[in-house]
Amino acid sequence: MTTVQEECVTGELKELAEQAGRDLEEASAPEILRWAAGTFGERFCVTSSMEDAVVAHLASRALPGVDVVFLDTGYHFEETIGTRDAVQAVMDVNVITLTPRQTVAEQDAEYGPKLHDRDPDLCCGLRKVRPLEEGLRGYLAWATGLRREESPIRANTPVVGWDGKRRKVKISPIARWSQEDVAAYVAEHGVLTNPLLMDGYASVGCRPCTRRVLEGENARAGRWAGRSKTECGLHG
Repeated sequence: MTTVQEECVTGELKELAEQAGRDLEEASAPEILRWAAGTFGERFCVTSSMEDAVVAHLASRALPGVDVVFLDTGYHFEETIGTRDAVQAVMDVNVITLTPRQTVAEQDAEYGPKLHDRDPDLCCGLRKVRPLEEGLRGYLAWATGLRREESPIRANTPVVGWDGKRRKVKISPIARWSQEDVAAYVAEHGVLTNPLLMDGYASVGCRPCTRRVLEGENARAGRWAGRSKTECGLHG
């Protein structure tokens, strides 16, 4: 494909995403995912941090065998890896595990130990952002579990939007859901969740950069605690 052809395709996808965002704003999560499955087929995937499997479960109903992309940073809690394995075992999905170019030991050798403490943005870039960009190359669209109520940065998340950085359609089917909606769906369908959510963690990331939240704190207060950083860079 020539560069001109690539730009034409990119322009068409961007227009498609923006129109779908308007048309599907009031649609249910299953309706949004059925649209994604019908529009993109095998070139659509779900990304999951394995905090829970809500979006993966929803997507599996719209597109059985859907690819679920998981980033194994090398710093995950054992519970997170266990949730990934359980999702693969019991759900009609195809879990694809992405890994960084360097192991933790190789990264330590090049950048020094505990890069996550000294330069968390660089650590996230190396262990999350770059592997995801490489892993999404074969897809036209990807789905996330972003919800508007999670943080001010996510407040304007469209249900379907344009990921200009990766030049792909980005779908957030539960963007309008509350935490109560998530809990109700989990209870109704018996959806797998990370055991850490029952142990004081409201948002689960890498072990060195995640702590339990205190009473009254925002759900994401346990991520990069004590820093101004609130996002890993995957969504911004």
